Amino acid sequence: MVLKRNQTIVGEFILLGLSSMYVLQVVFSLLLFLMYMVTLVGNLLLIFMVKLNPRLQTPMYFFLTNLAIIDICYATTVVPKMLANTLSQDGSISFMACAVQLYFHSALAVAECVILAIMAFDRYNAICKPLQYNMIMSQTLCVCLALGCWTVSFAVPVHLTLYAFRLPFCKSNRIDHFFCEMPPILHLACADIWFNEALEYAAVAIIFGGSFVLILVSYLFITLTILNIKSTKQRRKAFSTCASHLTVVFLFYGTIQFMHLRPPSSYTPERDRIVAIFYTVVTPMLNPIIYSVRNKEIKVAIRKTLTVSMLKIISYYTQNNITLVP
Repeated sequence: MVLKRNQTIVGEFILLGLSSMYVLQVVFSLLLFLMYMVTLVGNLLLIFMVKLNPRLQTPMYFFLTNLAIIDICYATTVVPKMLANTLSQDGSISFMACAVQLYFHSALAVAECVILAIMAFDRYNAICKPLQYNMIMSQTLCVCLALGCWTVSFAVPVHLTLYAFRLPFCKSNRIDHFFCEMPPILHLACADIWFNEALEYAAVAIIFGGSFVLILVSYLFITLTILNIKSTKQRRKAFSTCASHLTVVFLFYGTIQFMHLRPPSSYTPERDRIVAIFYTVVTPMLNPIIYSVRNKEIKVAIRKTLTVSMLKIISYYTQNNITLVP
């Protein structure tokens, strides 16, 4: 930090990490690294399964692919930098890099929120309007919805980030967190942050609140439709197509609302670090697992792909008369 005319100009921030003890910091970082690897492998496998299997070329899996891409990017905005800081024992991050990290992390949170709402809309049409489903959820509409999701997600955080980093930071440059996020950054400001709080609440109300209402309304109609199905087997099948999505929605919104639907003045570092781990690393890691475990089509696709791959390997060794040495 540089002092100039009794004001502090922040050139960089210091991320204090997950723990003040270096040994614990290494342990936590190792755990997050393993979860990050599971996130990458799980979501990439899901993307490849959808791409390689013609039966999965449907709107539902198209949006699921977008969710997987979002989850990979979401975790990537946080974990690599945190691991680099742990290995170098240097928690510094430049003012600009911190702003960029905050922007992309916020944008991807918005993207996940919007894509979950779009997926609920897709489920509503699939269950409530099965005869018109293919006509409504056309390829053109699906692409437009996906493009709209990405456009909105990268547009919303622009003003939030700009106004946050225009604040004077004269208290300290030490962020009691493992990445740059809005509450701990606003906590360092020495100016009135009511406008930033109001702006954040407005964004949360419009984007997160609006998306959540759309999800609730969609599932209200879905529930009513399922209850009118006479066959227990068909009713169970209809509900099973929504179970994975509902689980992901509760995981994501449960942690996000805890972090953002409260004033930054009530910021508590220890609690917020734990919550942040859940929605930046744990949720992106669990999403492909939830969709794979609870989705028969994906399990069949994975089994088929693995079987074909094994047969190709066996055929290769057989044709080339290669002896496998144990």
